[in-house]
Amino acid sequence: MPGVCPAIFAPPAMENLPFHDIFLRGGIIMWPLLFCSVLGAAVILDRAIFFLRLRATNLRSLQDRVVGDLRRGDAKAALRTARASNHPVARVAASYLENLDRPADLRTEIVRREGSLQLERVEKRLRVLAAISHLAPLLGLLGTVTGMVAAFATIEGLKQAASPADLAGGIWEALLTTVFGLVVAIPCMAAYHGFEGLADKIARRMQFVVTSLDEALGQAGGDLGEETRAEEDWTTVRS
Repeated sequence: MPGVCPAIFAPPAMENLPFHDIFLRGGIIMWPLLFCSVLGAAVILDRAIFFLRLRATNLRSLQDRVVGDLRRGDAKAALRTARASNHPVARVAASYLENLDRPADLRTEIVRREGSLQLERVEKRLRVLAAISHLAPLLGLLGTVTGMVAAFATIEGLKQAASPADLAGGIWEALLTTVFGLVVAIPCMAAYHGFEGLADKIARRMQFVVTSLDEALGQAGGDLGEETRAEEDWTTVRS
């Protein structure tokens, strides 16, 4: 995960070196990589806590209660049930129920707007993970290239013939930034795709609950076009 010492991949010659020394040998590029590591770990922890809290809500039970109340003609009870949860799907359902007296076109727009706000909440900071997963390897490669340039320049300046040890020492130090960049980027990319998958699932549940509420009101046939456009709007929001 971000912040893991790249020394775990080190050969025996590096095993006795403390992480601090290995880090400093990587050069100045190691500092922005360290910042990316700390930032990525913080975002992963924040989003993990957020989605774990969402899992505490039983969406199937919530939807069954809301739809059941609406089918019985008790819209106020359905609204109270939806408002009792802070889950994004429940917030969309509450927005729908709060606007039952509005025209179908206007209600669809209001629900779509609420869905956009809730998806923004769900996807908060995920772009940070995406940026880190792309930038960290590039920063590592930059550090390696600049390190290699410096190593060969040093070897060229030697008055005697360079030994293989001189060449190898400069190369492995230059490669440290590439290793560290990959160690930072891989878990960030994995976490990003995992959280994006959860966000996609929530977006689909939003579509499903709106369709279920339409059916409960007996509007599935009359507002079919509206539902189709609403689904297209959700896709636009997710993109």
